[in-house]
Amino acid sequence: MPMPFADLEADLRAAFPDGDIVIEDLAGDGDHYKAKITSTRFAGLSRVRAHQLVYAALEGKMGGELHALALETLTP
Repeated sequence: MPMPFADLEADLRAAFPDGDIVIEDLAGDGDHYKAKITSTRFAGLSRVRAHQLVYAALEGKMGGELHALALETLTP
């Protein structure tokens, strides 16, 4: 079952409350999203580590409810 847009947005906003978050449903199927997250939490982190923080915020939903998530992680 695909992950609803609202659920993805809620999970990301809870994990990055200071973040500027823009989400796009790439295929219109609820399985393929792109997220651009600008947050102070990424300051000083490698891109890999920043992406790991995002995946951790999704609490194991990647590969299950959420098939694909293209990420862009930035600092303000």
